[in-house]
Amino acid sequence: MNTMIRDYIAIQKQDDVVIALRDMEAGDTLLLDDGDILNVTESVPRGHKIAVRQIELGQDVLKYGFSIGRATQLIQPGQWIHSHNLHTGLSGTLDYEYAPTADWQPSELPAHLNTFDGYVRPNGEVGIRNELWIINTVGCINKICEALARMGHAELAGRVDGVYHFPHPFGCSQLGDDLEYTRQLLTSLVLHPNAAGVLVIGLGCENNQVDTFAAGIPAEYRDKIRYLKAQEVEDELEVGMTYLQELAELAERQQRQPVPLSKLKLGLKCGGSDGLSGITANPLVGKVADLLVSAGGTAILTEVPEMFGAETILMNRAASPQVFQDMVELINGFKQYFVDHGQNIYENPSPGNKAGGITTLEEKSLGCTQKGGHSQVVDVQRYGQRVQRTGLNIVEAPGNDLVSVTALSAAGAHIVLFTTGRGTPFGGPVPTVKIATQSELANRKKHWIDFNAGQLLEGRTIEQVGLELLERIVDIASGRLETNSERHGFREIAIFKDGVIL
Repeated sequence: MNTMIRDYIAIQKQDDVVIALRDMEAGDTLLLDDGDILNVTESVPRGHKIAVRQIELGQDVLKYGFSIGRATQLIQPGQWIHSHNLHTGLSGTLDYEYAPTADWQPSELPAHLNTFDGYVRPNGEVGIRNELWIINTVGCINKICEALARMGHAELAGRVDGVYHFPHPFGCSQLGDDLEYTRQLLTSLVLHPNAAGVLVIGLGCENNQVDTFAAGIPAEYRDKIRYLKAQEVEDELEVGMTYLQELAELAERQQRQPVPLSKLKLGLKCGGSDGLSGITANPLVGKVADLLVSAGGTAILTEVPEMFGAETILMNRAASPQVFQDMVELINGFKQYFVDHGQNIYENPSPGNKAGGITTLEEKSLGCTQKGGHSQVVDVQRYGQRVQRTGLNIVEAPGNDLVSVTALSAAGAHIVLFTTGRGTPFGGPVPTVKIATQSELANRKKHWIDFNAGQLLEGRTIEQVGLELLERIVDIASGRLETNSERHGFREIAIFKDGVIL
């Protein structure tokens, strides 16, 4: 059936492709921006690429104004471009040259978005939740901690925002750096200001000893922590509840008060991406990141393997030659990690990504890195460590959703903005805001999705939707709203088993 439609989006004038916004069939025709008619010659799923000009064998294919790979055969206008005729152009570790760019200008925020209501902790840090956390040093007491969290959540309801435990399987049969990186990640979670109090529980015989763990806690945080060795008390649940009662009394002394937006830290993450992730949700999150940085706040970007192919865009935004060098070591170090484990560096995207329209790693990366907006990169932090500088930070972690959200939380993110084209229900240790790339997902999975970036395809501007999303974030930070994952009690962590790879 021949129908004159405009159900597509063109990103850059120089691109070789447009993106289908609905399933298309052979015989459909597109009216392009330059007035030409493009005849679709085969079926193309929603979110996938259609060639707008002839592309020769071996030629770079442009999307976002950059190469997303090379054609593996002659491609004619109107053809579907995907894994059958496009392959990555990336290979190996690279040498890089610092070529700084400085074209970003801060934005001025509306006055009502310059503050949120948070909890100012005794050491001056700010939290957005007044929770109690239970952190176990070893996996074999997960069920004890789970039972204690359930008891505490019920008995302390109304006094704190909740009592939560984050199970994990590690802490024993680990040695050397592997153990140290697990300890570092758990320590950073203990220090998180969303937790007004933390109960650290060990078994007593594990490698990750409670006393060693406690010795690594800075003095300024020690008042908010209690320690328990399960093997050394008669009833660990009774003793644990006593400690939680003490921590609840500390938490009750703190009340929400207005604090500058500059105190807020946002983690930036995508998962279950599709062909619209780099067109709607990720640029939207980048807009919010820029607004937050403009206000003096902190944005945190990770998923290092999903920077491959777009890394120079971030590297050239490095605030100094040292930050640039740190990024080079981060990127090449992660590539070497793949090599050391006998894996193909560019064996990505995932099956779900490909089904959604993403063909190569550079295509995925060019969409993924848009979450970082356009501001300078001020610092690079290693896995499990906390960010130290305001502005856009990069944190070392893989692309795995739960591992990277945990790393963002440990780095200090109060909230994680999680964009998705396919949907996912999980929640990290901190409020996890799910942002759909398109309206169909937002409407179908309302119990998963918190915000719809598909509005950008329906006549609204990124400036309008960006401010709306920032308002939603301020409401979440101020305790006026919960995310869907919070509402359902979905709280999880995952630890990168091989630890730091730099």
